[in-house]
Amino acid sequence: MAAILLDIDGVFHVSGDPIAGGADAVRRLREAGHRLRFVTNNTTRARATLAEELRAMGIPLDDEELQTTPRAAAHTLAGQRVLAMTMHAIVGELEGVELVGEDAEAVLIGGADETPETNLVFSYMNLARAFHELEAGAQLYSLHKNRWWQTKHGPLLDAGAFVAGLEYAADTEAIVLGKPSRQYFEAALQALDAEAGMTWMVGDDIEADIGGAQGHGLKTILVRTGKFRPDEVEASRIRPDGIISSIAQLPEWLEEHL
Repeated sequence: MAAILLDIDGVFHVSGDPIAGGADAVRRLREAGHRLRFVTNNTTRARATLAEELRAMGIPLDDEELQTTPRAAAHTLAGQRVLAMTMHAIVGELEGVELVGEDAEAVLIGGADETPETNLVFSYMNLARAFHELEAGAQLYSLHKNRWWQTKHGPLLDAGAFVAGLEYAADTEAIVLGKPSRQYFEAALQALDAEAGMTWMVGDDIEADIGGAQGHGLKTILVRTGKFRPDEVEASRIRPDGIISSIAQLPEWLEEHL
């Protein structure tokens, strides 16, 4: 049986609207004996909240099966003084990190949200504060560097644009903590006690999910939901091992190809 990493946004739901067949697919994968880990770059809600939302969609999982970027940040930045430009909902996930407003050792960029009032985190004033700390010697970290993400209202700008702007202004390079970073995939493999070559990554993002996983030796399956765009896949040099209509088709695909 295989070890399988499952992305969430765009694979199981879009803006909270479930994608048909997701819950049944997870049950069938478990019944077949596959080892599962849910891996997400979502930066708007705490892990417990995300897990509860998935359970409300009928998807059976424990909190510990869900790997999030804020948890990765807490592990990496423990004990450091950090200026965290993140959604308020994930501040509690940064356990062991000393959150400061100045004299930071690190600047952490979180993610964007669909709700306008929460996006003030990326105001000019806050970005200028981050730039000041970077110029003073702080290291730049980002929970992810996604350029955009898919919502039920269409594609929306994601935090990657702000990360790239700070990289350019401060002449630095961010350390990415979520997908497609090596550390993030290695943590998932370690949690499943799995080898990269025997593990599948299932996602909707040709760059972060598919390209990132392939860069670390995993096999990949792209779903035609969420961020999937036929023209982007055609133009990309990244070629997934399989492409399926949605997560609902995953159990049958694996039965045929394993």
